[in-house]
Amino acid sequence: MFRDFDENDWRELESLSLLKKKSFDKGEILFSMGENTSEIGIVTEGSVVIENNDILGNSTILNKLETGDVFAETYAITGTPMMVDVVAAQACKIVFFNVRNLLENAKNSSLAQKITRNLLFISMQKNLILSSRIFCTSPKTIRERLAIYFSEQVTRTGSTAFDIPFNRQQMADYLNLDRSALSKELGKMQDEGLIRYRKNHFEMVKFNI
Repeated sequence: MFRDFDENDWRELESLSLLKKKSFDKGEILFSMGENTSEIGIVTEGSVVIENNDILGNSTILNKLETGDVFAETYAITGTPMMVDVVAAQACKIVFFNVRNLLENAKNSSLAQKITRNLLFISMQKNLILSSRIFCTSPKTIRERLAIYFSEQVTRTGSTAFDIPFNRQQMADYLNLDRSALSKELGKMQDEGLIRYRKNHFEMVKFNI
């Protein structure tokens, strides 16, 4: 979000009083579906999850965000009501940045131009993440979904051993699977010597799953 900022940029940002810091406990809601916001959230400590909750009470985790990640930028800029919930996955600290105020009142400043450029880059990154989840949830079988997800993790980390950012329930939600069915399939794959895992650490023993 603040890539390529210099001291003058930070001084200008502080003078405009566009930043505020807030702490949240695990499970606390930062933004709710239907809420309007003019602020972008930046995770400075801990993590949050982006959830979609339907009228039947079903919850789907769309993404998990760690330190340095940004959320709600599309809603803050466009004024569109939130279509997701943002929930603290653990105790976390967030910096809220009133980007709409900046873009409406100082849109021609070098500061606004830098923010706009950085937001475009973030948007492109998030499109890649969304595409990745679509790829992972497209196959019909659990094993095929896991194969795609694990392949992406190997590519991302450059290693056949890696940690994922989800616990088992969050992993099931991300892959749009039942938790017990997911756990059962992971157990089968380990029994077959395809993978080894403990909690959120996985090792691909045979990469061609």
